[in-house]
Amino acid sequence: MSKFDLLKRWRVVLVAAALVSAMWEGSLRAATSPPEDKPDTDQPLQASNDPARAARLAWWSDARFGMFIHFGLYSQDGCFWNGKSGGSEQMMRHLQIPLAQYAKIADVFNPSQFNADQWVSIAKNAGMKYMVITSKHHDGFAMFNSQSSDYNIVARTPFKRDPIQELSEACQKQGMRFGVYYSLGRDWQDPDVPTKGGWRSNTWDYPDESKKVFARYFERKVKPQITELLTHYGPIAVLWFDTPEEISKAESQELVDLIHKLQPDCIINSRVGNGFGDYLVSEQKIPDTAAVTPWETCMTLNKHWAYYKGDEAWKPAGVVIHNLIDIISKGGNYLLNVGPTGAGVFPQGAVADLRQVGQWLKVNGEAIYGTTASPFKQPLAWGRCTKKADATGTTLYLHVFDWPKDGKLTVPELKSDVASATLLDGGAKLATASTADGLVITVPAQAPDKISSTVVVKINGTLAAR
Repeated sequence: MSKFDLLKRWRVVLVAAALVSAMWEGSLRAATSPPEDKPDTDQPLQASNDPARAARLAWWSDARFGMFIHFGLYSQDGCFWNGKSGGSEQMMRHLQIPLAQYAKIADVFNPSQFNADQWVSIAKNAGMKYMVITSKHHDGFAMFNSQSSDYNIVARTPFKRDPIQELSEACQKQGMRFGVYYSLGRDWQDPDVPTKGGWRSNTWDYPDESKKVFARYFERKVKPQITELLTHYGPIAVLWFDTPEEISKAESQELVDLIHKLQPDCIINSRVGNGFGDYLVSEQKIPDTAAVTPWETCMTLNKHWAYYKGDEAWKPAGVVIHNLIDIISKGGNYLLNVGPTGAGVFPQGAVADLRQVGQWLKVNGEAIYGTTASPFKQPLAWGRCTKKADATGTTLYLHVFDWPKDGKLTVPELKSDVASATLLDGGAKLATASTADGLVITVPAQAPDKISSTVVVKINGTLAAR
């Protein structure tokens, strides 16, 4: 064998060895890295004809649009720690940051530009009717002055203020409903919080899952903090729980009973666990079809829940508006999330988006607030439909995304007696004709709104579809 052939063989061996090594290292990283965050699958709600639940949900069903806010220690450097990306507000778990080190973020966390009135004004001008903010996320750090745990923003940070208190007061002043998020089944500060499969627990500080007793954490932290939130912060419209994990059915029931005892009108989402709660949650997605059970889509305005340094991928206002209409046409609510910076301000990209959404709602709000799902079983090729009904008749709001080029808007399935059809923007009357294909409405050549134009159809008597 020549030296040349020998070298070729050695090269083949070295390349093969390198490939095996790379595959081994990749497998090792896959085995040791935390799994990707995926939205939880919510359990179906227990069947209920409770009139009290319907009464609690009445304002919420009319409101349709709310603001979600993720704000905490992870916001300080945009979900980065020591120059490393933590990926999201769950950076403590992603980077396996020891609690003693993570807690030091509080030493410098000082959102001095936080202005509760400004936050609420931004939400209100965007057309939102309620606000939900993280009072405690998975890191266990309370964003309120908790008397049961000094691991909180007032006791541990130079800020020394209570943003939950200030936002509650600002919401009351500006006529907005106020709610709080609370991470129920995950708390990386507490030693007694196991999770399903263990991979979402704090196993770097507290590695032995078998010694963790959820009931101790439930009694020591959950019940006291929920009591504080419901007794020290005025009316709490919504308690938005996350990650029920290992909570038992009896504990979910106990928590629901505690909430209703302290604030009977407080709405509870399904993540209180075990089929309890007033409404279901769909995270980061819009269901394909309508549902009878009350439900809400929570969704980020960019790619992250909390402020993430460098994420400027804001959804265009048109996408937000189409999402809002799509959700309501299927009977749901839209809880749209914004992540404030560590300084306590909303990113300008988010503010600009929300301003445009608010401008659209000032004109078209009648077709959003207080409406219910579309009566049509089949999708509408040109857009979506919402409706209002009372003793005098039914009003259909046709949200036209794709304006017909031929000036003829066809509403399939509809065979009701039409009293009138008008443009919501300006109220111009439109000609209608009942055909074999459905109701045909003659519309102007140009769409009144480039994002979504609203045609209002008033029906005499009962709505009838083919």
